[in-house]
Amino acid sequence: MSTPGSDVPDPNEPTDDPALDPVDLWSAFKRAHEIVRARVIADAAEAAGLSEPDLTILVNLNKAGGSLRQSELAASLGWDRTRISHQLTRMGKRQLVTRERAGGVTVTLTDTGRQAITTVHPGLDAAVRRHFTDKLSAQEIETLTSILGRL
Repeated sequence: MSTPGSDVPDPNEPTDDPALDPVDLWSAFKRAHEIVRARVIADAAEAAGLSEPDLTILVNLNKAGGSLRQSELAASLGWDRTRISHQLTRMGKRQLVTRERAGGVTVTLTDTGRQAITTVHPGLDAAVRRHFTDKLSAQEIETLTSILGRL
């Protein structure tokens, strides 16, 4: 709550300011996401012959050391079982990943998958910087990281 005579609002106090409409904020978030996503994918994934889902899975498997349980991979991506299963089948046909059943399904990068992510990573890093992080200050990156971690 603002103190009497103060023009500085309490940042924790709800506002009736129409400029801060939740639907407008959500729309701006969605628009920014779509624009950055499309630009990064166009620069990095398409040039390497990978789809966005391919790239997403390869990045997550690589970050995890090359192998994850299928259920953990799906949860980390926010994907349902059907979507991840179909995508992994397509990637398996292209020899990017393998799946082994042993008390659950484990997804592992193949040599081809490792080579694909190794090849695309420098371009991906550059595209993310160019279209996203270079447009933000260090404080904005810190704040956004905190916000996204809560969502």
